[in-house]
Amino acid sequence: MFYTSERDKLRQFYVDTWSKARNGLPMDAMETMIARVIELHPEYHPMLQNEKHLGNEYKPEDGETNPFLHMGMHLGLQEQVSMDRPAGIQAIYQQLGERLGDVHATEHAMMDCLAESLWVAQRDQVEPDEQAYLECLRRLLFK
Repeated sequence: MFYTSERDKLRQFYVDTWSKARNGLPMDAMETMIARVIELHPEYHPMLQNEKHLGNEYKPEDGETNPFLHMGMHLGLQEQVSMDRPAGIQAIYQQLGERLGDVHATEHAMMDCLAESLWVAQRDQVEPDEQAYLECLRRLLFK
């Protein structure tokens, strides 16, 4: 029950933030970051404007992508890059961004490594392996 309640609050925050952005209302720094990510995903706009979707499960086995997880990963990656944690991620982000020429494409490429790192850590019930994560990111520079 706690999980669902917190999940729903977070999802409602995305909906409220998108509403503020669409209506030109003042937003704090976090809302501004979220609104920027939402702007990059027009495929999620209808869902964020209809609260009946907030309870959706978005099961991968059904071929669904969880839009809230996806946008949250953008935010997590942006935070990692801004803090250069793990050390070296900022340089990889810049180099990959220069090669791809698009911030959104850069983040999508890097998010695959982030997702893999988090999945392995969850599966093995350990902390994410920063070195393996960075190695995955470095390989992107040579694809």
